[in-house]
Amino acid sequence: MNTEVLIVGAGPTGLTLANELLVAGVSTTLVDKLAQRSPVSKAGGVQTRAQEAFDQRGLLEPLLATGNHQTSTAHFAGIPLLLTRGRHRLPWRTIPQVVIEGFLEQHLAAHDIHVRRDHELIGLTQHDDGVTATFANDVTIEAGYVVAADGAHSTVRSLLGAEFPGRVGKSTAIAADVRLDGDAPMLTRTWSEDGYSAQVFALGTDPEGRPLHRLALGGPDRSLSRDVPVTEDEIRVGLRSVFGERVRLLELRYARRITNVSRQAAQYRHGRVFLAGDAAHVHLPIGAQGMNTGIGDAVNLGWKLGAAVHNWALERLLDTYHTERHPVAAAVLRNVEAQSLLMDWDGKHDPDVIAAKDLFASLTQLPEVQFHLDDMLSGIGIRYAMPGSDDRPLVGLPAPDRNIGPTRLHELLRSGRGILLDPSDKLAEIADPWSDRVDRTGVGADTDPMLVRPDGYVCWTAGGDHSTDGLAAALTSWFGIPHG
Repeated sequence: MNTEVLIVGAGPTGLTLANELLVAGVSTTLVDKLAQRSPVSKAGGVQTRAQEAFDQRGLLEPLLATGNHQTSTAHFAGIPLLLTRGRHRLPWRTIPQVVIEGFLEQHLAAHDIHVRRDHELIGLTQHDDGVTATFANDVTIEAGYVVAADGAHSTVRSLLGAEFPGRVGKSTAIAADVRLDGDAPMLTRTWSEDGYSAQVFALGTDPEGRPLHRLALGGPDRSLSRDVPVTEDEIRVGLRSVFGERVRLLELRYARRITNVSRQAAQYRHGRVFLAGDAAHVHLPIGAQGMNTGIGDAVNLGWKLGAAVHNWALERLLDTYHTERHPVAAAVLRNVEAQSLLMDWDGKHDPDVIAAKDLFASLTQLPEVQFHLDDMLSGIGIRYAMPGSDDRPLVGLPAPDRNIGPTRLHELLRSGRGILLDPSDKLAEIADPWSDRVDRTGVGADTDPMLVRPDGYVCWTAGGDHSTDGLAAALTSWFGIPHG
């Protein structure tokens, strides 16, 4: 079997990447070792930038139509950031991982891209013009490129021998999807005298319209192995210890033990093999950042692989996947470690930590602090280092979703091509040699000249003087040698 790109792992990262490659016109094979899709949602919060990425491909509206996906308030270490409400067109929403996976899998199937299940990878060999992948079911796939989206215990990463430095998980707690009866406070972490802690998040409703919640429950013994099963009695004892009789467990949907592990791959690119999502970075699930970071990896990498497959990418374009995305996940790991400290994840009740959290909570009453934290958590503040990003405010940031004539900029990005906004109709001579991969538009629109990559990031602006300096260099850097 031959394919241009092989994706190993059909979670949110792999499925998003498969759609990005579909938009880029690349033949893709998507495999997963599971015989059927998991019914478990390890994640559920979808931040602003991830929603924008789906919107750019025309997927957000049909995704939201799959259910009553409630908007939520951002928080940092369980401290609600109430001043950020209404700050973004697309606020943080609760969309369970299983819903996202099911939606994306159906969307891909409608375009004749089907997940090949029960494919356990056992071998990976790189050569000059591709990669040979072998599976336990005697299937061999020849691919131009391979992407590991196979999770925290990535087989691809192991076969590569890729470095995965960081901290092992030293303490565990319970993450459970539950139906509760009573009045549990949202977000704020609540402690009991005998060492239990609980934090509750709304997850929307089940098909019968009944409220669901995600419960984070810590016990006095944080040394339990992740392999120890979680029981209903264990959760009932913890709820009773923290809330007394005012909160009761009605139904346990799903539970697992989570740890404060913190690891990140040293390199995301290994020749023709790339690491993405949890295969590249793992951390304690706080703030709905893990799945969102994986989706961001996929959106960043997809169009670049498409450019390489279509033979117009400069060689260094694929290297920018690591240089742009590695710092993003590193920043996520740092903020998660800070949040876990302020939340007293280890249950030590250190008075110094309590004092630090009290001080931090008072600082979050300042709008500037809440907005900074919101930018960090939502993904809107992610800025890639690019030529011009030091002195031109928008370069390296997500493009603002401005109206361009009768449509929005994000709708223009559904083609998967670059967009050059040329309101004064003066850039044709420079840009036309790239017309097979960049659409020039916006003549007469009330906007500034701007070049936007297929992933929605600004890579050139004209600056205050509307000079065209740097445009040809930006087109070459991001869209290769021009035709003709």
